[in-house]
Amino acid sequence: MKLLNRTALAVAALLTPVAATQAAVSLQSLSDTEFAFGGYVKADLMVSNYSEGAPDDNNISRQFYVPGAIYGDSSRGKSVTDFHARETRFNFAATNEIDGHKLKFFVEMDFLTHTDGNERVSNSYSPRLRHAFVSVDNWLVGQTWTTFQDVGALPEALDFVGAAEGTTFARQGQIRYTNGGWQFALENPSSTFTDYTTGVRKTGSSDLIPDLIARYNFKTGSSKFMLAALLRELEYEEENMDESTFGWALSGSGVIPVGSGRDTFKFMANVGEGAGRYMALNFVNGAVLGNGEVEAITTYSGFASYQHWWDEKWRSNITASALEADYDTSPVAAVNETSYSGNINLLYSPVKPITVGVEYLYALNERTDGTDADLSRFMFSLKYVL
Repeated sequence: MKLLNRTALAVAALLTPVAATQAAVSLQSLSDTEFAFGGYVKADLMVSNYSEGAPDDNNISRQFYVPGAIYGDSSRGKSVTDFHARETRFNFAATNEIDGHKLKFFVEMDFLTHTDGNERVSNSYSPRLRHAFVSVDNWLVGQTWTTFQDVGALPEALDFVGAAEGTTFARQGQIRYTNGGWQFALENPSSTFTDYTTGVRKTGSSDLIPDLIARYNFKTGSSKFMLAALLRELEYEEENMDESTFGWALSGSGVIPVGSGRDTFKFMANVGEGAGRYMALNFVNGAVLGNGEVEAITTYSGFASYQHWWDEKWRSNITASALEADYDTSPVAAVNETSYSGNINLLYSPVKPITVGVEYLYALNERTDGTDADLSRFMFSLKYVL
């Protein structure tokens, strides 16, 4: 027993300097880490008129404009008023440099899209994960904006997206490498299909090959531009069917200063076959299923937006956005085909963290059988940036 005790004391004596050194390194790393807490609080008041009747309270279209989600319920009234603060978001970041390597981690959450709350008493909605990633030097791993999307080109709007038809839009898991203006990424594959007979959306059960994206960011004077390419496989393996097709898309966007003041012009143009969920919040699926075949759907989309500063505190944005789908073989049932929207706003920032504004949005969605639906919305918002 004495021998064992002596041995334990000897080992402890040897390990104590190691533990102390490790603790010192950990404390030093922690002291060199920069922490940041951010986000914003945003309160929205929306008065909406749906031509085909208002959707139910938990429908995503009652939170922000989503193309294809405005057809509503014809048994309900057309006009509704909504107050909510669900766009409010919080994020936490930490950056450090260890052994010459730059490290960062970032997490962000908000309260949109969930249907697990209601407006009757408490308006309690659970948070959802927006971003969660770690980056080491040029590499990023985790969930964040798709590399195919130029977030910097999005117009300033009170609506959550602002140019829903014309922008590429997705957040998903990925592995991304950045070198100067070039970015290359492997991203989560998720295919969506339209049933030829019923028009119902179906998802692929055997997405195997990651979506491949290449992007180039560059500047010309004070203007910023982006070019991106997407290549993906859409495979459907269910119901005694095993077929696939390749999809592709190209996107170009830019932010151009106008005049000698703070005015800017923003734009985006997209084209692709089988792009599906990357365009207009999945207004159109990637391909049509029918007769034992998978046929990619062609889409064209884009937006243009102009921001004018009236003075140092007042500004306005006017935006037009559109998408058109081309079906080589149109499904028997009516499905989404074209979508247009436009919005104009007036924003006021009495001090830098606060923005108060009003906005009007009009949207028109059309299906392959000629039926359509439109949405008119007046919106008031107050936003405080942390």
